[in-house]
Amino acid sequence: MSRYIGAIDQGTTSSRFIVFDKAGAIVSVAQKEHAQIYPNPGWVEHDPLEIWRNTQEVIGGALAREGLHADDIAAIGITNQRETTVLWDRKTGQPLHNALVWQDTRVDQLVAGYARDGGQDRFRAKTGLPLATYFSGLKLKWLLDNVPGARAKANAGDALFGTIDSWVLWNLTGGVAGGLHLTDVTNASRTQLIDLATLDWDESLLEAFTIPRRVLPRIVASSAVYGTAKVAALRDVKIAGILGDQQAALVGQTCFEPGEAKNTYGTGCFLLMNTGTHIVPSTAGLITTVAYQLGAEPPHYALEGSIAIAGALVQWLRDNLGLIAKSSEIEALARQVQDNGDVYFVPAFSGLFAPYWKESARGVIVGLTRYANRGHIARAALEATAYQTREVLEAMQTDSGIPIKELRVDGGMIGNELLMQFQADMLAVPVVRPRIGETTALGAAYAAGLAVGYWSGREDLKRNWGVDQRWRPSMEPAQRNRLYRSWQKAVSRSFDWVETAR
Repeated sequence: MSRYIGAIDQGTTSSRFIVFDKAGAIVSVAQKEHAQIYPNPGWVEHDPLEIWRNTQEVIGGALAREGLHADDIAAIGITNQRETTVLWDRKTGQPLHNALVWQDTRVDQLVAGYARDGGQDRFRAKTGLPLATYFSGLKLKWLLDNVPGARAKANAGDALFGTIDSWVLWNLTGGVAGGLHLTDVTNASRTQLIDLATLDWDESLLEAFTIPRRVLPRIVASSAVYGTAKVAALRDVKIAGILGDQQAALVGQTCFEPGEAKNTYGTGCFLLMNTGTHIVPSTAGLITTVAYQLGAEPPHYALEGSIAIAGALVQWLRDNLGLIAKSSEIEALARQVQDNGDVYFVPAFSGLFAPYWKESARGVIVGLTRYANRGHIARAALEATAYQTREVLEAMQTDSGIPIKELRVDGGMIGNELLMQFQADMLAVPVVRPRIGETTALGAAYAAGLAVGYWSGREDLKRNWGVDQRWRPSMEPAQRNRLYRSWQKAVSRSFDWVETAR
């Protein structure tokens, strides 16, 4: 039996390949960033060819670092930035346009137009999603309508659509020479083109968005053997797991029971609660999504609160303002002050996601006086993530009727102890960091490993999970409530900055 499981983790800012052992420990990892392309305000793009080159490079790098070969890897899983949309030529393998990233807001007028006829929730009962710039369906429509020749190619069957998992899988399994055109149920559930009950492309939605069915990938379970890799470094290794990144983190945190929840602090912030095999509609501004489907088992669903800007705000302070030289410096700068100095930073760079869903909001810093300094702005930026998480968690408890007793956390920001303590204080429940922090890639590895029998079942995975650190709330309720009221006032100041067509 091969000794290890591999995972491709294709994220918003970088691509990684991580090799795990049976205990879920990291054996080897390689990572490479890709360019963020901003052609216009609110537009965010990636080069799909750069992402594929980087993916190949990190696979080779991680294997070479520990002297590993294809026969050491039992299977690989794929996890990916979810709603990011790629359209490419079936015959040449060339993208027809840069990928439209999940943060991209260029379809805001399409959102407004569809909402005028039936409201923002006109598709929610079937898809679990409100009309928003976030999801893939309208991004695909924009590409078909605006890229010269794209719709003709799509109608002829010569164009292929996919989220990044589909793009990577197609290239990994041969590309123009017979590459597999698939996506899993979690990624499909983020397109706004499937019926959550049937987990199939819905003809009425395709008609509403004018999308030809033949451009779409086949939908498969999150854990199953799909095919084998054709690239040299992994030749003939089974590809056996696909999960959107936040669902992968839910699996990596072993949140398999209804009511178990995790929050990922990455470029954005994403809080998911497992609701079991039941589709739970949201009345509090969340979305309903597929959590995972393991093999032939029934799919599990989740409630999700999506926050567009979390770690990306720290990057913005670094890259756009030069406030820090490295992202890791943000905590030390924030610790130079005792509190936020009554400064609040609402990072609505791409509008506000859950629970507001306001495309016309934009970022604001409020409460500035001559007293405020760099440290207060840094602290306000970190606190913004914790406030937004509280908003989402309260909505989740309202929708589910389940009080969350602790929050499992993962992602790049969980090493920031100032943020984690403030998060516990804002939520008034413990915040728990697991022993294995790379839960997104680990979830994809778990899906692949289950499919090939590397792990025998969920109990194997649960035994791998352990606590690294637990932060308990220590703030007085009066102080907690005062800060949160001020945050809510700041959020209201960000509304309706962009005027949309009526």
